[in-house]
Amino acid sequence: MKEHILITGGAGFIGSHLTDILIARGYRVRIFDNLLPIVHGMGCAKPAYLNPLAEFVKGDIREFAQVEEALDGIDAVYHLAALTGVGQSMYEIKDYVDVNISGTSNLLQAIVNNKTIKKIILASSRAVYGEGAYICDLCGARFPQARTFEQLNQGKWDFNCITCNKSLRPIPTSEEKPLDPISIYGITKKVQEELLRCAGQAYHVPFVILRYFNVYGERQSLSNPYTGIIPLFITAVVNGLPPPVYEDGRESRDFVHVSDVVGANLLALNDEKLNGTVLNVGTQQSFTIFDIAQIIIDKLRSPLRPEIVGKARVGDIRHCIADMSRIHSLSGYRPAVSFDKGISELLQWILKQKPDMKYKDPSVELGQKGLMAREKE
Repeated sequence: MKEHILITGGAGFIGSHLTDILIARGYRVRIFDNLLPIVHGMGCAKPAYLNPLAEFVKGDIREFAQVEEALDGIDAVYHLAALTGVGQSMYEIKDYVDVNISGTSNLLQAIVNNKTIKKIILASSRAVYGEGAYICDLCGARFPQARTFEQLNQGKWDFNCITCNKSLRPIPTSEEKPLDPISIYGITKKVQEELLRCAGQAYHVPFVILRYFNVYGERQSLSNPYTGIIPLFITAVVNGLPPPVYEDGRESRDFVHVSDVVGANLLALNDEKLNGTVLNVGTQQSFTIFDIAQIIIDKLRSPLRPEIVGKARVGDIRHCIADMSRIHSLSGYRPAVSFDKGISELLQWILKQKPDMKYKDPSVELGQKGLMAREKE
């Protein structure tokens, strides 16, 4: 019989897809999730999409006794349970620290006590990098620090070399880049990584850390305005509103389909060459936020145009694209789903599932908290 797998946060977007593929491959799966209302809606009902062959345990990662009980009989753990979202983390600091850091410490303490866990796989984030990697054509690689509120207020979006003052060009960000998170969320993910690395090495428990870039796909939460830019833009267009594009729209991201993320997770479980590694999970393909908004408008055959609002969100970065060299060289992994195919499938699913979805602009709440630059323009 194959191993018994625990997925913390397994009722969520990525965890539920991972559950499906593990069960299809003969694993036994236990889901541990608290069904957070902002993700799953009020009422906290178990999502209809959850695989009926998975064991579901409703519990909170912050409750040590519940975590310890969930580990009973488990061979390997995927740790996905976390509060996500850069903007929200900047004003719900205690909640993010409690769930992401204290929750992870609960899990590791219980694993140390349990002494039967064969592997831990952590869902980390590109947010640990802060800004991505850049290059100066004269001076070489550069890793700029976060833009200040004053820079953002002045509309100074891009970076210049601190040595020669020439413009910097973004390049793919490798796992070797110094970590410099610029949001509370990013800081909590960095601490998660450090906790796992320290405990895993000390107790000889194999681990893999996967740094997800911008994941999208079916089952992505539409009730949480901080869940990602793609659902936000789709919701705006469906409601007849132009998708709001921050800064000048030229900021870029790396969007990876959930099925490719699941593929990386399967490799992490089964390939011993990946033990002890930190791996980017993205596509190494860059899209500007304006382009994403326009693609969604075109796919929905809407007459709208993206609205460049010029605002900027504290805790946001300018560019970050995954360098996929390490995971490819170690395992042969390559993402398989093109953005065109993935976004088309996501749109079809959303229009079937949520025809009456409501649009909520996250910049309103962030502005009230003083976390939006250029708010008055």
